[in-house]
Amino acid sequence: MLDKYANLLVNYSLSIKEGDRLCIRTTTLAEPLVREIYRSATKAGAHVEVIMDFDEKSEIFMAEGNEEQMKWVSPLTKLAFEEFEAYLVIRAPYESKPVKAGLPNASTLIAQAHESIQTIYSKRTASRELKRSLCQYPTESAAKTAGMSLEEYTSFIFHACKLDQEDPIKAWLKVRDDQQAIVDCLNKSSTIQYLGPNIDLTFSTKGRLWINSDGQTNMPSGEVYTSPVEDSVNGFVYYTFPSIYGGREVKGIRLEVKDGLITNWEAESGKDYLDNVFQIPGARRFGEAAIGTNYEIDRMTRNILFDEKIGGTVHLAIGQSYLQTGGLNQSSIHWDMITDMKNGGKIMADGKMIYENGLFLLNQ
Repeated sequence: MLDKYANLLVNYSLSIKEGDRLCIRTTTLAEPLVREIYRSATKAGAHVEVIMDFDEKSEIFMAEGNEEQMKWVSPLTKLAFEEFEAYLVIRAPYESKPVKAGLPNASTLIAQAHESIQTIYSKRTASRELKRSLCQYPTESAAKTAGMSLEEYTSFIFHACKLDQEDPIKAWLKVRDDQQAIVDCLNKSSTIQYLGPNIDLTFSTKGRLWINSDGQTNMPSGEVYTSPVEDSVNGFVYYTFPSIYGGREVKGIRLEVKDGLITNWEAESGKDYLDNVFQIPGARRFGEAAIGTNYEIDRMTRNILFDEKIGGTVHLAIGQSYLQTGGLNQSSIHWDMITDMKNGGKIMADGKMIYENGLFLLNQ
């Protein structure tokens, strides 16, 4: 199965070509998958560099690092972002531990130091000059977070990535074809309405592009997304799924929006965290509107790589827009929040219903 996973990532998600430079970033827990990716990429003629984090690395750095170290940018990461052709992040978390920062402004110093290369990364990935992908390797910590055994979580990942099918690449190419009909319809429309028991939100996508997320930039994928015109969003949304960001969970978020600006917010728990987030510049506008289409993902795992793709849901992210969609909102945050559409949810495109109860109606 790891061989199939590696082949899918190298030859489909990243489309590795001879001479490509590939940087892989993960933890030592993912070594079995890294080995197969290295094998597959080397066969394809790539030059492969691997960055492996070990248990407690970030906790030690945050506790012991000085200001100069917080401002340091790895020359390998800088080179990869600026010049490499491919970049792969494999999530393989260890058991999380409390982080005790020695410097109160450590996170800010790190973010500021990396701002310039993050801008380059965003521009190069938006144009696919830098082919990037994000995937998951099953670990005990991730399984525990998802509320599953490791065996169950491993099967869940493989199923969501279509690795249990005879030809996973062929399966993802079918996803691409099926979703293209959806984005073609949406890209011909200029006014979109999400409507249902928990949402009544209207926004413009005039001049914006809906993207077919087909397993290349994320594995698994299964969504279509855009960035709404910043001042066009009006209405309300209640997020039926818990919203998790920076390790914090906020439940029962309800947002009211007027001319693109979030004017009122409530939460059943964690509102203090939400209050702080909305002090961040750009956080009170939406950077993304999306529709989950992966029906193999049928439960919440507290991992946004999977949760935002759940078939029969929509998500709207506050904060940073996507350059590739034409979005203009800028923020240091991009927080995806999800609501269910399977019970009475509808999507209207220029007044025509194209989606009902979690399913598209394009062939009806």
